[in-house]
Amino acid sequence: MDLERERGITIKSHAIQMEYKHKGEEYVLNLVDTPGHVDFSYEVSRSIAACEGALLVVDAAQSIQAQTISNLYLALEHDLEIIPILNKVDLPSAKPEEVTDNIVDLLGCTPESIIRASGKTGVGVENILTAIIEKVPPPRGNLKAPLQALIFDSVYNPFRGVETYFRVVNGKINKGDKIKFYSTGKDYYADEVGTLKLKKQKKDSINTGDVGYLITGIKDAREVKVGDTITLSDNPTSKPIQGFEHVKPMVFAGIYPVDTEDYEELRASMEKLQLNDASLVFTPESSAALGFGFRCGFLGMLHLEIIQERLEREFDMTVITTVPNVSYHAYEKKSSDKVIKVNNPSDLPDPTKLDRVEEPYIKASIITKSGYIGAVMTLCIEKRGEITNQIYLTSDRVELTFDMPLSEIVFDFYDRLKTVSRGYASFDYTPLEMRVSKLVKVDILINSNSVDALSALVHTDNAYNIGKKMCEKLKELIPRQQFDIPIQAAIGTKIISRETIKALRKDVTAKCYGGDISRKRKLLEKQKKGKKRMRQVGNVEIPQQAFMAVLKLND
Repeated sequence: MDLERERGITIKSHAIQMEYKHKGEEYVLNLVDTPGHVDFSYEVSRSIAACEGALLVVDAAQSIQAQTISNLYLALEHDLEIIPILNKVDLPSAKPEEVTDNIVDLLGCTPESIIRASGKTGVGVENILTAIIEKVPPPRGNLKAPLQALIFDSVYNPFRGVETYFRVVNGKINKGDKIKFYSTGKDYYADEVGTLKLKKQKKDSINTGDVGYLITGIKDAREVKVGDTITLSDNPTSKPIQGFEHVKPMVFAGIYPVDTEDYEELRASMEKLQLNDASLVFTPESSAALGFGFRCGFLGMLHLEIIQERLEREFDMTVITTVPNVSYHAYEKKSSDKVIKVNNPSDLPDPTKLDRVEEPYIKASIITKSGYIGAVMTLCIEKRGEITNQIYLTSDRVELTFDMPLSEIVFDFYDRLKTVSRGYASFDYTPLEMRVSKLVKVDILINSNSVDALSALVHTDNAYNIGKKMCEKLKELIPRQQFDIPIQAAIGTKIISRETIKALRKDVTAKCYGGDISRKRKLLEKQKKGKKRMRQVGNVEIPQQAFMAVLKLND
């Protein structure tokens, strides 16, 4: 993916099959490369569900990162065989001895069991492949049992329909078999099956323990669900494969087409993208300011950026993204035990009926150099974080644990963390629970009209500050008109901040040279009335960058 090369990160997991000769015997290895960033943890969980072992690759120059630890725990929960690898040992800045000690402390293994390798020079690659064959158990399963295959990924091919990637747990699948998807109950014919090499290789059958692809000519992206079980129509399995977790979106934002006529095209693009990225969740919604669009759930801010980029690059869809927010729980006074899920600020009940609002909290784990502890703590406390633990991993590396509201890390937390730690901090988080919080809805009014796409739910202590900054930012971005445009931030009916974009004015008194002042006053009064009338009927166009500017309030 071009996007992966530009940003230097892995976004999509990729499966591949290779043959390897060891001690005169031929082995078939099915490998999956997964992303490491916390925003793509769903890709990791899907891959782990389909695997028997995992390679824990640690950079010899950067040591253990926060996301490495969380992905390791995920693999240990699924009882995978862990093979520790020290990568990039050829770099001049590598610290192999120090990082080896860190891995030993983390895993409890022996220093000898850690394989030293370099993808660049090829050192240690054969040792890794030998370790996979000797340590990772072969797939378990019964070839005679009814077919059970786990779908772990899929892509959309405009010529052939949906290509489904699966791993056979029991039984086997042959070309031409009549198959059934367990969750939808629909039957299809296996037009083509094969294995995933560098290029797809057609096969007549895929047996137990193998990974392959399936083409059935499905054109509707909604019929294929990641985590579903494939079985045979004539001899179906009695139960689907268990243990596949559902995605939990963390951040919500509205995605709207720039032109309302492109709504159906945007829906089709989102469905095709969802095939390839199952962690994207979306439902239709409408906005008074932007028309018809979708309320989308993402795993984090990087995930949101990547989805927006992919929609523009892969599907030529120019979209407007609204202010991201998280999912809150609201309770009304008359029924204090009934939960109202608030994914959009406009869903929040009237303040007079509101009993309390709960917001999601996370357990944030930050690993940094000991010299940056003060700066990192200051940032986390500013974001309403409470420190719960501090552990020195080595003499100069420390792990800080905070309980923080998820809404505070949505905007600019990750960028600011990298800035205060000069790039040395790594960050990872896990959801905790919902906690009661003092939240208010800040509305933005432009020319006395509320713009629902710019509304935000914020903590009472930050409301004035955020309202003021938003008004100032919008004043810079909205172009001047022929009339004055007031920009106001309001909580309910109370205006907390105001900025005015001054009108473009024509000098109507230019033709009055000399003469009585009353002539000039008359012309200015006439112009004033015209501007007032204009303001009542005038529409203000809000540029796309105004919706995203809210994310960069501290710039």
